[in-house]
Amino acid sequence: MYAVIETGGKQYRVAANDRLTVEKIDAKAGDVIELSKVLMVADGDKITLGKPTLAGAKVTAKVVSQQRGKKLRIAKFIRRGGYFNRMGHRQDLTTLAIEKITI
Repeated sequence: MYAVIETGGKQYRVAANDRLTVEKIDAKAGDVIELSKVLMVADGDKITLGKPTLAGAKVTAKVVSQQRGKKLRIAKFIRRGGYFNRMGHRQDLTTLAIEKITI
């Protein structure tokens, strides 16, 4: 059994006992959260689609950790304009352990 969920503006395919790194969710490590934006659930050959989400379906996950991602380096440059600018960005991330999928 697996499900397609949406969090942080992105879609993820998850199953029970999966570990998933998503954009930051406001919860502490060890908290149990419910993800209610379930777009699709597949159980064997039976596939249930939402329009756009499934009413009553939810995915239960445990927050494993909060961390920051790898640093991305950005450089802006204008040729013959005397402009050169460097910036960096580190995204806040949350690691989830998927516990169960309920329809």
